[in-house]
Amino acid sequence: MNRETHIIDATGKVLGRLASQIAILLMGKHKKDYDPSKDMGDFVIVKNVDKIKLSGKKLEKEIYYRHSGYIGGLKEIPIKKIFAKKPEFLLKKAVYGMLPKNRLRKKMIKRLKFE
Repeated sequence: MNRETHIIDATGKVLGRLASQIAILLMGKHKKDYDPSKDMGDFVIVKNVDKIKLSGKKLEKEIYYRHSGYIGGLKEIPIKKIFAKKPEFLLKKAVYGMLPKNRLRKKMIKRLKFE
């Protein structure tokens, strides 16, 4: 099995559409000998993540949640703040949600790199 390296320029591309393309490459669904039980995907390098586009009013309205585990420990972070600090986190989280929920998911997401 040979793994190719795909370099993607994210300038002006919409977050969700780009994430679905990356997920297909990481899974290996674009190959003719695709098998869902095997890790056959390629490496993906994404450039210019900070120039990615969010459709609609997501930049103002969308909020990400996380919980510390303690009572009242719900944290709310607006997507605008995350996009300013770490735009690659948004793309990685979107791709991670589109990968299959099995033991191969961690291996697949490790092949996603940013420049």
